[in-house]
Amino acid sequence: MMTARGRGRVSQLPNAHDDYDPGVSEEALTVEARIPPSLLAAVADKLALAAQQRVAERLRRADATLWGPPGTAEISNRLGWLTIAERMLGEVEELSAFADQIRDDELRDVVLLGMGGSSLAPEVFRRSTAPKPDRPLLHVLDSTDADTVRAVRERVDPKRTLFVVSSKSGGTIEPLSLLEYFWPLAGDARNFAAITDPGSGLEALARERGFRRVFAGDPNIGGRYSALSAFGLVPAALIGIDIRALLSGAAAAWQTGVKDSSEQSPAAETAGVWLGAALSALAQAGRDKLTFLISASLPGLGLWLEQLVAESTGKQGTGVLPVAEEPVGAVEEYGGDRVFAYLPDVEREAPGEDRVQELAGAGHPVITIPTRGPADLGRVFMLWELAVAIVGWGLQINPFDQPNVQQAKDATKRVLSEYERTHELREAPDADPAALQALLGEASPPDYVGIMGYVQPSPDFDAAVAELRSAIRAGVGSAGGKATTTFGYGPRYLHSTGQFHKGGPNTGRFLQLLHDGPRDVEIPGAPYSFTTLKNAEAIGDLDTLREVGLPAERVRLHGEDAAGALRILTARIKEGL
Repeated sequence: MMTARGRGRVSQLPNAHDDYDPGVSEEALTVEARIPPSLLAAVADKLALAAQQRVAERLRRADATLWGPPGTAEISNRLGWLTIAERMLGEVEELSAFADQIRDDELRDVVLLGMGGSSLAPEVFRRSTAPKPDRPLLHVLDSTDADTVRAVRERVDPKRTLFVVSSKSGGTIEPLSLLEYFWPLAGDARNFAAITDPGSGLEALARERGFRRVFAGDPNIGGRYSALSAFGLVPAALIGIDIRALLSGAAAAWQTGVKDSSEQSPAAETAGVWLGAALSALAQAGRDKLTFLISASLPGLGLWLEQLVAESTGKQGTGVLPVAEEPVGAVEEYGGDRVFAYLPDVEREAPGEDRVQELAGAGHPVITIPTRGPADLGRVFMLWELAVAIVGWGLQINPFDQPNVQQAKDATKRVLSEYERTHELREAPDADPAALQALLGEASPPDYVGIMGYVQPSPDFDAAVAELRSAIRAGVGSAGGKATTTFGYGPRYLHSTGQFHKGGPNTGRFLQLLHDGPRDVEIPGAPYSFTTLKNAEAIGDLDTLREVGLPAERVRLHGEDAAGALRILTARIKEGL
């Protein structure tokens, strides 16, 4: 093994904060890469190029020309994430005081209404943090499924709940629709707060209605890089997370060391640069399915990583496909298009270590990124943001724009406009057995199968999807198996992997699952309900996938038990339909 951390302390961004736990930079957290001999030259060449172009140095000084010519749109004005942790340290006392106020006012719940970059970091905090008896419970609502909306309504007393409407643009249809639903139920503007960029429509609306508080986002940060800005920190403070420690930990990402299996690769000054350069090289060598194996102490982290990687890299026909929460399979079930990112918690036993060793022994690239669990999230977030930005450099794309996301939004608007004219929602036909066989029966590397579920999220449905993913990977019909699978709940994935689906490599095959509960929920002031909105989003995305020439089919799940209906479908698929 060659170590790349022997140069002493790594230089940081100007004015970067030094008040971090020194434990996070010790040997136990060194990134370790096991790269098979056949791929070592590709990785070494990319690292040599990074050294030649002074990538680490230019990243530290926020040089926008790493990714494009000077003045390129959505680059020079998207680098605020590099210094946000340092800047937000000055806001800690104010955020903590707000959280104490909510506690003292005896508000028992916080419901965050957001999508994508506004909801995924809070979801990581919610799932990885034990509830504190003196703090409200956090609920993250990023769905337009009527049953999901109703379930949150039934879990909280709106009059003793703080509703946090979170949207950078201030015009995202989902959180604004959810705001209109909960507004009359709460009955008091002081039960609402907003997080949005200055000058947005949401800011104006919040001021007009007299929200308790409006928190400003940084317009120089894109949503998926906003975990350490107000979009992540406000919800974190509300549930009692030590946000000062979170922010201080981010600085340690620059000191994280790396070891790799090459004797020729030049030393990278930070693991973030090494990781980004290596992942881009591996993707260009055909290993473009980045499969996450994450400690159970960090639930939800895979969903945050999924958006960061997919929306940043999936464009111009290239990209790194993030694979989150896929069931772990036998070594022989994985194809030659995989690279594994293993994120153990060094404070706990790592039951997956044996499988990781087997994967490396079978010739798969395996990169171990150790963590210290939830207390280490500030460092982990920043480390991966650095890495993914450098993947963009390595692939020669802009990691800060999302050119294809708007396509699905525009398609949804068209479907809703049609509904308002005709009072009928167009229904896409269900895939017949022959269509499903054509979709899944030929799936094998480098293909991947993207499963998209417009259903009520639940542990039971998660388990049913895992069974379907395992079945597809094992092989369907004439396919030899080993196809990578992804899964996302709609409409959440539209703000996450949706960019990769349409802008990334032309290797995706898509199965849309749709299920409606028996009771709808109206949206006050809107000419459509939540069920109509959800179905319009599903139709719009299906249309868009087909318009760009990608194979995509739909299956509507019938009955009250969506998970049971999916298991029946999986059984049919296993039997060859």
